[in-house]
Amino acid sequence: MAFTRATGKHRAPGRLSRRSAQAVGIAALATAGVVGATASPALAAGTQDSPALTAGTQASSVLAADTQASSVLAADSGAPVAEATGLSQVTAIGSSLAVQIDAQARAQRHQADLAAKAKAAAAVKAKAKAEAKARAEEARQAEARAARAAERARLNAFRLPVAGSYVTTGYKSGGSLWSSGSHSGVDFRAASGSTVVAVGAGTVVEAGWGGAYGNNIVIRMTDGTYTQYGHLSSIDVQVGQGVTPGERIGLSGSTGNSTGPHLHFEARTSPRYGSDMDPVAYLRSHGVRL
Repeated sequence: MAFTRATGKHRAPGRLSRRSAQAVGIAALATAGVVGATASPALAAGTQDSPALTAGTQASSVLAADTQASSVLAADSGAPVAEATGLSQVTAIGSSLAVQIDAQARAQRHQADLAAKAKAAAAVKAKAKAEAKARAEEARQAEARAARAAERARLNAFRLPVAGSYVTTGYKSGGSLWSSGSHSGVDFRAASGSTVVAVGAGTVVEAGWGGAYGNNIVIRMTDGTYTQYGHLSSIDVQVGQGVTPGERIGLSGSTGNSTGPHLHFEARTSPRYGSDMDPVAYLRSHGVRL
């Protein structure tokens, strides 16, 4: 008589299922054995003859079969054998975390290096900008000093009262033409209407008719001396006006006690007549080539 294999829910478990169940049972026994083995000595002595203790001891004896059962189960199911224990898994996780931490630390160091380089570059740029600004300010101040020096030199410079002229009648020349018997200044050759300029910087203290001098101008110079310009045909300045070297003050002529167009020029220690000094020596002492 032939026997048929049961089907459905009454079908006998297959080899893989039986081995899986066996492995689960072994694992349970191993767990019980571990618990029993770690119990206190007093508890172990009190329960030495108990069936539960016997079962724990038996389970401990089969703990070694756990790995073999796992291997058999893996072989039956076609899965790879798990060789790592819980400790090895924790070690693997720890190693992976260490790698991540190291990578993060390297990234942070890299960012810190970049920030340090950027800060150093900014400092160098700021220093260069400050130095350039300082150089520009120094150059500006030097230019201002040079301009002031040039202005002082210009204001302190002296020149001829009539450009390109020369002396025709010298200082202290004698004759009946002068009431004092001698010439109190010098005469510069100048055609009528020639431009007459201030020989240096100063302030006009007299501008108008001066008797024998005709139309005349007296200027108090910045060094405290005085200069006079006589026989002018016209006057272009007024009392109290400041003048600079070479500034036009009038036009030459032949007004007053004059024998013809020319410029009478005097240098004085005061604005009054009789305080005259040698005008040629005066001009030369101020750098005028004459």
